[in-house]
Amino acid sequence: MRDLGVALLLAFGIAALGTQLLARSSARLRFLLDQANARSLHRGAIPRAGGIALFLGLGAGVLLGGPEALPPAWPWIASALGLVALVSLWDDAGEVHPLFRLFVQTLAALVLLAGGLRWSPLALPGLSYPPPDLLAELLTLLYLLWHINLYNFMDGIDGLAGGMALFGFGTLGFLGWQAGAWDFALVNGLIAAAAAGFLTGNLPPARIFLGDLGSTGLGLLAGSLSLLGAQQGLFPLWIAWLIFSPFLWDATWTLLRRAFRGEVLWQPHRSHHYQRLVLAGWSQKKTLGFAYALMLACSLSALAALRMDSREQAWLIGAWVCVYGLLSARVEQIAGHEPLV
Repeated sequence: MRDLGVALLLAFGIAALGTQLLARSSARLRFLLDQANARSLHRGAIPRAGGIALFLGLGAGVLLGGPEALPPAWPWIASALGLVALVSLWDDAGEVHPLFRLFVQTLAALVLLAGGLRWSPLALPGLSYPPPDLLAELLTLLYLLWHINLYNFMDGIDGLAGGMALFGFGTLGFLGWQAGAWDFALVNGLIAAAAAGFLTGNLPPARIFLGDLGSTGLGLLAGSLSLLGAQQGLFPLWIAWLIFSPFLWDATWTLLRRAFRGEVLWQPHRSHHYQRLVLAGWSQKKTLGFAYALMLACSLSALAALRMDSREQAWLIGAWVCVYGLLSARVEQIAGHEPLV
């Protein structure tokens, strides 16, 4: 426990120190500056190098823990993370064609498949279906690609993506600790601690952003570690969906909404719920406070769900579907007359 605490403190400290240094070095990071444009919710030029600080903190904690303290699948996850990080940093520094970025992300997902990660069985409370191997591999590939891009889609206001990392990976780490899976608890705890360090410079008004490096890297970790935890029997996969549902809900709803409207899906936009609330007059602090309350509620519900029987779990899922439907309707009511692009 003491070694775990030291590793968490180190990850937080290195990430926080790196965040402060990179935020102050914006003049020397011209190639990593996020210039405000018509679709931005910030003003001026802000460095998008926070992902560097976050992963330096994570790396320091991993080195302190040592390979024996990490899950056996970690080398595969780290290799996939390296691929995504390289193309994302390149994209932060300039501009990478979306198809090439997708190609590299697909390679990263294939690395994880080669490492044994699979979405199988397909399960909900009281239901379980083991798909054929080919279908399981295809679903896993799509699942990982969606998560890799999920954080990037949702990283649009100060503190949002970092907060989801803190709540999401922190809850996964707690589930690992509760089940005695110390390796799983350590990795997720380190990500949460590094995210907390990054938030020291990213809460409103942010002085630094995650950038694609940070957002896509966190997305890959969310997808791969949720699959790993389910494979280890620590929780059913839908528990991880509930934990990260504030992002899953907004990103999926927005994508379907834009597709229905016939919009070009890969073009930048301001159609997410959180963006529309800010455009409708909510401050970023108010929007973030609401999002954090939602994240906390989802985490607590996920923890409580493991103590429920399958019937109660089904009712819980149904209740959250209703909650998200009502929230979407309320956002539409508040921001229905705001422009979507």
